[in-house]
Amino acid sequence: MADLRALYASLGFREVRTLLQTGNVIFQTDETDLALVNSRLEAGICDAFGFYVPLLMRSPAAFKRICQRHPFSEAQLDEPRKCVVIFLTDAPIPQAVDALRENNPGREVIFADGSELYVFYTDGQARSKLDNSRIENALGLQATARNWNTCQKLLKLLEECEAQGS
Repeated sequence: MADLRALYASLGFREVRTLLQTGNVIFQTDETDLALVNSRLEAGICDAFGFYVPLLMRSPAAFKRICQRHPFSEAQLDEPRKCVVIFLTDAPIPQAVDALRENNPGREVIFADGSELYVFYTDGQARSKLDNSRIENALGLQATARNWNTCQKLLKLLEECEAQGS
């Protein structure tokens, strides 16, 4: 993560922070075009580390909305490792989400909202057949998943950065 923080800083981003070994990075930039920032970072990572990594970015405001709009019940939130936000590169078409639900062999509960899926892994993620590959293939989009614990840690880190004026 130290190398990743250093790379972001070398590309001109400020107040770069990472969360554990999750690949989540919080940073400041004056650039408002997230697609441009995303492209710069993907190219920078490829140049620095020698492999391509697709990035999925959300602004702080968007991330907060995602966490606020969650559809999880209180009972589900009592099992935060089973509550997962799947961040997608775009909003999936409703028919693709319906097909994902219908063709899912497990008991997961899948909610779609904009460019996120919220999934409750009833039997846990370890045994689930509903992995990123299945989701990406069904929706035709790239995806990355974070469980509710990680989302809450990221939210707390964002709030700390804002409180410090970062």
